[in-house]
Amino acid sequence: MSRLDRCYNIADLRGVAQKRLPKGVFDYIDKGTEDMTSLGNNRSAMKDIKLLNKVVTDISDVKLDAEIFGSPASMPLAIAPTGTAGLAWYEGEFELAKAAAAAGVPFTLATGSNTPMEKLANEAGGRLWMQLYMWKEKHYSDELVKKAARNGFEALLWTVDIGHGANREHNLRNGFATPYVLNTKSVIDMLRHPTWLSTVMGRYFINGGMPRHVNYPEGYQMPITGNVAKLGDKKPTTKRADQLSWDDVDRLRDIFPGKLLIKGIMRPDDAAEAIEHGVDGIVVSNHGGRNMDSAPAPIQVLPEIVEAVDGKMSIIVDSGVRRGSDIVKCLALGADAVLAGRATLYGTAAGGEAGAIKAIEILKDEMKRTMAYIGTQSVSDITRDSIWEKSLPG
Repeated sequence: MSRLDRCYNIADLRGVAQKRLPKGVFDYIDKGTEDMTSLGNNRSAMKDIKLLNKVVTDISDVKLDAEIFGSPASMPLAIAPTGTAGLAWYEGEFELAKAAAAAGVPFTLATGSNTPMEKLANEAGGRLWMQLYMWKEKHYSDELVKKAARNGFEALLWTVDIGHGANREHNLRNGFATPYVLNTKSVIDMLRHPTWLSTVMGRYFINGGMPRHVNYPEGYQMPITGNVAKLGDKKPTTKRADQLSWDDVDRLRDIFPGKLLIKGIMRPDDAAEAIEHGVDGIVVSNHGGRNMDSAPAPIQVLPEIVEAVDGKMSIIVDSGVRRGSDIVKCLALGADAVLAGRATLYGTAAGGEAGAIKAIEILKDEMKRTMAYIGTQSVSDITRDSIWEKSLPG
């Protein structure tokens, strides 16, 4: 029996990933920000919501099939952008994209990925979405968006909740930074994980050198261990929050022909504004508890956002999804689909494509079992009636 065969839930995959990865890399994936209050609340808020059993009903043919933006998916799930997948496994984004294609769900490529979008478009198959961080130099962002469109990416997911760098103190303690700083602490950390060192970093070194942010503009694609300070004023940066405006949405809408999503919506008024600017969907998200530590869990604000949207655009939720029952809870409260980030990244870190497939299969099996318990045979049958209302806040 392989180590993946001994993984029965996402927590098991997390355990394998933790043993395999250097502490700096694992903590970057696993932890949140500051006191990690938001990270913990994402899970506790999800667990607090209770579902009601429905009995004496036909559950002989439970199906998870769904439509996400008008196209079929094997379940109401898409893979979230995770920029460290390429450090979790060699060409981790490619492995994760192949797993998503095999499982029949969309995959989102992060702006800061180490795999060229062309490689995914030509070799991974499946439904591809592109995530965008807006650079201070807007024309570079526009070029990235147009490039994604040329390569057949069907959706653009603009992340808007990262204007300021997050206060991730664990990175400082571990000596983990971007770019990756090779010092005594980080070198010892890597040497303690020889399998990772040889199969990930060793393969990068043999096949062309240290991984780099290959979807950045020409001249900015420094190796992850590169000295970014040498770029001086030419260093590309995500725009600060006070530099973003809804005019940026209109510009993206004009240059990208596919579906446009905004990720990081946590307020009903922002959701309503997105509708006014022709956005196709939003992702209710607090960045997995990795940015503002005082943020509520997305599942806690979801009902009022659903009410504000009133069916006028698609709503996707992320942050805190570790069980198939979590997906059911999100759908019952009005979401159309869910993004999974850490769950499938743990799988990728544990076993590449096979590990990511394992993670998706675990979520799928748990979701199907939960749907049977609440007496629903299709995703469209999942409604708020399945929620025990007394378990909701307020």
